Amino acid sequence: MSSTILHALGITPSQPMPEKTDSSGKNPFLVALGERVRGLRARRGMTRKAVSIAAEVSERHLANLEYGEGNASILVLLQVASALQCSLAELIGDVTTLSPEWLLIRELLERCDEADLRKARIALGELLGTGGALGTVSTRVALIGLRGAGKSALGQMLAEDLGFPFVELSREIEKFAGCSVAEIQALYGQNAYRRYERRAMEETIQIYPEAVIATPGGLVSDPATFNQLLSHCTTVWLQADPEDHMNRVLAQGDTRPMAASKEAMEDLKVILAGRAAFYSKAQLTLNTSAQGLAPSFALLRSQVRDLLQLPA
Repeated sequence: MSSTILHALGITPSQPMPEKTDSSGKNPFLVALGERVRGLRARRGMTRKAVSIAAEVSERHLANLEYGEGNASILVLLQVASALQCSLAELIGDVTTLSPEWLLIRELLERCDEADLRKARIALGELLGTGGALGTVSTRVALIGLRGAGKSALGQMLAEDLGFPFVELSREIEKFAGCSVAEIQALYGQNAYRRYERRAMEETIQIYPEAVIATPGGLVSDPATFNQLLSHCTTVWLQADPEDHMNRVLAQGDTRPMAASKEAMEDLKVILAGRAAFYSKAQLTLNTSAQGLAPSFALLRSQVRDLLQLPA
């Protein structure tokens, strides 16, 4: 394999090539690649069919890629990376080979646990002027989680209780675009939607020193926007059981992004699993499936007021 292709794959010539097969008879490199494709697809909330259409790759070919079967060409990987809105380096799995500084930083961080990595991320944000100080609590309260967790209902109740403005970020995105979220995605695609989402988040932070913000469920898919949120807002992850997510969304007459799937519940569970590690970065967590709306609000109110050091 030429050095050009090796570098494109994020493999330096000094690195040993992956073993040809493992105990299952599959190439370990292709198996790991498939796992990353599935993980990225879950984080973006996209079905395999949606990715196959966006990448102009057959669904069967994509399935083979996800399960580490066959031999994926570099051109197919480029198409899949484009469909998943990520770099080829991220898809391959080693963005940290781009420069000596990257390699040195990776060496410093690779043995850190999650807690130390979080401290390092926040310290970098302070150094670069893009984040708040460690432990900072903001009077912008952002509710994160998948659609159907109760962000809008509980967010409005919390805003009224605190005397803060309530911001539905999806509505702000629509104001920027001049059309609905569904139209943005249908007409301009996911990349354009993420740009509008980032602008809406930036403007909300600039305008509102105090607010309760209900965020779109997929906001965590964009690291830049999610970093903004974590740096400038007090964050609360509203959790719910998959069945409650589904039932609440259906009760609203909205089945996105599962409308075209025959296995909607399974898709939803995969999306939840793919985003859970990101949602868990929130400072507070509340399971809205454990009790009804009124008790959930009472718990949310108590948690937020305690964190903001406001009287009960």
